[in-house]
Amino acid sequence: MTLPELLANEDLRRHEFPVVQERIFLGHAGVCPLPRRVADAIAATAQRGARNDQEHEVAPLLKHTRGLAAQLLAAKPEEIAFVGPTSLALSMVAAGLSFRKGSNILIYHDDFPSNVYPWMALADRGVEVRFLNTRDLGRIRRIDVLGQIDEQTRLVALTSCHYLSGFRLELEAIGRELSQRGILFCVDGIQTLGAFPTTVEHVDFLAADSHKWLLGPCGAGLLYVRQSRLDTLHPVVYGWHNVRSPNYIPEENIVFRQDARRYEAGSHSIIGLAGLSAALELLLEIGIDAIGRELLRKRAWLVPALQTKGWTVLNADAAIPNASGILTIHRPDTDLPALHQRLTDAHIVTSLRSDRAGQRYLRLSPHFYNTDAELHRTLELL
Repeated sequence: MTLPELLANEDLRRHEFPVVQERIFLGHAGVCPLPRRVADAIAATAQRGARNDQEHEVAPLLKHTRGLAAQLLAAKPEEIAFVGPTSLALSMVAAGLSFRKGSNILIYHDDFPSNVYPWMALADRGVEVRFLNTRDLGRIRRIDVLGQIDEQTRLVALTSCHYLSGFRLELEAIGRELSQRGILFCVDGIQTLGAFPTTVEHVDFLAADSHKWLLGPCGAGLLYVRQSRLDTLHPVVYGWHNVRSPNYIPEENIVFRQDARRYEAGSHSIIGLAGLSAALELLLEIGIDAIGRELLRKRAWLVPALQTKGWTVLNADAAIPNASGILTIHRPDTDLPALHQRLTDAHIVTSLRSDRAGQRYLRLSPHFYNTDAELHRTLELL
């Protein structure tokens, strides 16, 4: 199935994405609806688990899903771990690194909490936690990052795309500069993985759950750890799966697995991984490059159409490297909670958000399967 085929065939689109039969879903930066094949994979795995040992098929499932994730990230399968939600994966990175006295880390305080609190907690270990200064909300430029690091910076932790502003990070450029300076780079990739090419050539750690643009189930996330950093990031959870235990018998010494499975302590969420696997297959079948182009095409006409109606679009002028599928809007003298409710009543799913100052925003985040007709209908109600 190709993207043009999907968008040209309404019966196919309704089959693959049942949500479009009932509503216009523009909330993929939040929690996505499941495509049919993902829901079917979850249901089939559950049914097989009702008739046999749930883990009887886990080995081939893990191998297959690890390979798909590696393909998506341009990584190696042995660099992929399945540890669950983004918050847990980032917390494992923060807790598993060692820091010299006087070290500092650079984070963005107005990021999503999952990528803030794990790093703030390092202050209790004597790490200086620095907050990145930006001119505008969520608009993180390469020059901003490089201008606020120094010789004592151990790590920079940022998101690949800001959840509110929709400003996409220049991942490769920033990562390359940090790598040249010997600074670790940890990325929360949840807002671009599945929407835009998100590769890890210059990234040390990346975490992402699958319930947004990846179109997978909640809690079925992945953690990427660069192979050369496996000894740098110490596992902080211990169990039968990541520590050597022949015949399930504890040994005298703790010996971890030699690849990213060292971060998978115990039993996997098999149902979740079945859904993630089906979602990855779908995205790779459509093609991430094609998905990214489609999201930018939608954005290219949506931004001026919204501005014509008097809406302010955050980062409306973002160039292609920084533009994303997230369009966050506000307008003076508009009751956004009431408008959000009217859209909901009209079966149009959007997100109501606010910033630190209390400014309210309406966030639209369509995916590749949303049609122009759906977006025009939304514009009419706006």
